[in-house]
This record gives sequence, structure tokens and C-alpha cells, in this order.
Amino acid sequence: MAERIRFPDEATFTLANIRLHRSVSETAEFNHDAEGLALADMRVVDGRIATIKPAGTAHEDAIDAQGGIVFPCFVDCHTHLDKGHIWPRCPNPNGSFMGALDSLVGERRANWKSEDVERRMDFALRAAYAHGTKAIRTHIDSMNPQETISWPVFQDMRARWKDRITLQAVCLFGIEDARDEGWFNRLADIVAEAGGVMGAVTYMVPDLDTLLDRIFRKAIDLDLDLDFHADETDDIASVSLARIAEAALRHDFQGRVLVGHCCSLARQPDKVVFETLDRVAKAGISVVSLPMCNMYLQDRRMNATTPRWRGVTLLHEMRARGITVAIASDNTRDPFYAYGDLDMLEVYRDATRILQFNHPVADWPDTVAASPAKIMRLADAGWLKPGAGADFVLFRGRNFTEWLSRPETDRIVIRNGRRIDTTLPDYSELDDLLKA
Repeated sequence: MAERIRFPDEATFTLANIRLHRSVSETAEFNHDAEGLALADMRVVDGRIATIKPAGTAHEDAIDAQGGIVFPCFVDCHTHLDKGHIWPRCPNPNGSFMGALDSLVGERRANWKSEDVERRMDFALRAAYAHGTKAIRTHIDSMNPQETISWPVFQDMRARWKDRITLQAVCLFGIEDARDEGWFNRLADIVAEAGGVMGAVTYMVPDLDTLLDRIFRKAIDLDLDLDFHADETDDIASVSLARIAEAALRHDFQGRVLVGHCCSLARQPDKVVFETLDRVAKAGISVVSLPMCNMYLQDRRMNATTPRWRGVTLLHEMRARGITVAIASDNTRDPFYAYGDLDMLEVYRDATRILQFNHPVADWPDTVAASPAKIMRLADAGWLKPGAGADFVLFRGRNFTEWLSRPETDRIVIRNGRRIDTTLPDYSELDDLLKA
């Protein structure tokens, strides 16, 4: 496609013969095929979408997209930019969740100085940008004293990248650390001053409800949204998603709440599942699944046997109840996931196979665009419509089996109406940092 389609230097053009999906574009009145795709022409003027019309309306001088899918730039609402690309010096010895946790303790203490975190973040963002991502929410390891290092780095990176990728950050710590009220209050102030999101990793500790109440009260006091890691385990006794929902209802929380992972839900009895989902729906909580990382970590057995479940949560059942759901990259090349490059097409392709986002395709494409944009309160992202910024990706694939069968390394990324350089950063840039 790169050889066959040329874009002008100016940010004004017409793109003809494109395919748009109904879940991420303003094409409700168009004729859609069984997969939800419609043929369209799109006019871009001064870097913004001016019109989207049914195919066949464009002038002869329009750029012919040859039927390729055009998708809004991706929104990745659950990542760990501060951990990314440390695998060479911090591998997981056995691929397990505990192996990842144990490996990270010494790694963080020894290496996570400002320059180290900054360079790895910048490397990851350049990759995401080249792949076509417009907005990212990252969790920031915030256990003492790392919060004093990583949050200033994040703020600097947010300012540096503001014209390319919208960045949000969430504090991440084990919920038991919130027992230290003095430290927790100081962290909350750091998060609030940085315009961040309050978060924690929840476990079934005896005082979970008390600690959740502390976090919800602080979020209300500081007008912060919430974002939790929850139930990243196959233990059916892990029910912190339900407890988070109960806390949100108890406090009549009016902010946004996103909960990630929720793996144990898929192992629990139907009665528990349905009661939990009813609470989640009533509380207005959104859920993000991390299919690649959860497949990698969950049900990994140490006795040379095959894993017997997928590790992902119940997105179909959630969506049926009106719960907003998304999928995201999670970890990249660190002890929690040895692979990945913040390529949301890869995430969606794998999720389609793991979570069966097909037959029918339905509205599942919105899980990497419109839905996470809603979760992150982004007005100008995740949706193609007149008046929106001309930020989209043009793919060679003309339908879902073509689009999801190849990595689409020749994708064309348009930002503010102009084609960007999609050259990926070379791993050798980090060699001096990552020596074992």
C-alpha cells in the first residue's frame, strides 16, 4: 500500500473507497455489510474531517484507498510504560505471576532512576505512535520511594508528547500500603497535582473494605477518577471486583471507575458471576481485559502441563448488561509479558481469537477506540466523524479476515491530516540500559 497510495503534503484531501466500521464512525445511515463495514468517501480539510459520505460521491482527483479499512487512531487505556522493555536485564525465571513480582523488586530498586524510566517510556511511546495510537493511560509503580521519581518523569513525558499522544497516569501500589495513611495522603496529593487517576492493586486482605473506603473517600475529596487492578488470579475466592462495585455504590461515587483484569470471575459459579455483574452495572463501572498478558501469565503450571483456561474475563456477559468494556496492551517486554510493542492492532487481533470477537463482529472494534476514549474522557478520540481531528490509520485489509490475518506493517498513519513516519525505534537504542 505504501507504494500504491500517495498523500499530499498539505492536510487537505479526499480519501475515496474506504471501509468504515459502524462502531467507530458516524455511518449509521450507510449500507453496512454483515461485519458492520460500509464503503465511504472522506473529505479532510486543514487537518480535520470535513465530511463522511457514502462511496461514489468523491471527485476524480480523490485518493483511492482501494477498499482498505480506515480505523480511528487507537486508544490504549491500560499500559505500564514505566516497566516497559526491561526484559533483557529482568527476565521472568519461570513465566509465572509470582516469578514476575519477585523479579521486579530488585530491578526497580536498582535501576529505576529518572533517566532509565524516561528513556524506556520514550522508546515505548515512539513505537505506539508509529503503530497508530493517539492516547494512552499508563499505571505508574508508586510504592515508596518510586513515586518521587516516576511521577515527575511522567509529567515531563506528557508535556513532551502532548501534540502526538495524550497521556494519562494512574498510581499503582498494593492496596495494603494504604494502611499507612500519612504516606497514602502524600501520594494522593502527588497524583492530584499531576492531574492523574487514583488506583491500586486489590487483594482479598481482611481489611479490604476499609481500605477501599479510604481510597474512594480520597478520590471524592480530590475529584479523581479511579482505576484498579483486580482479581488477576484463578482463585475463585478472589472477589474484589464485587467489593469495588459495592464501595462505589456505598459512596455514591460520581467519577469514572475502571477495573482491569478480573480474571477470577471466569472461574466462579454462575450465581456469583451474575450477582457481581449486576453490581458492576449498577455502579457504572467499566472493565478492561488484557488478553495477551493474561494468556501469558494465568494458569501457567510448573509441572509441564498445558494451561486449561484463557485467563480473560467475561466481556460478552458484561456487554450484554450495558457495562462499558475495553481491551488494552498491558505490559510490554517485562517480567509480566515477554513480548508486545504497544500495537493495538495486535491486541485486537489476538483478542478476537481469544475472546471470540467474531461471528458476528458486532461492535467489538470499539474496544480499542471509542470505548476506551469514553472511559478516559477523551472527546476527540476513538471516533471518525465530521469535525473530529483527521487522526486515523489506513490499512490494506478490506474485511476482517484480511485485516486480522496479517500484521499490516505497511499501514498508513495519518495525524492531523498528514502522513507520519511509521519507522519503529530500534531495540539497540536501549542496549546500554539493559545490560544484565
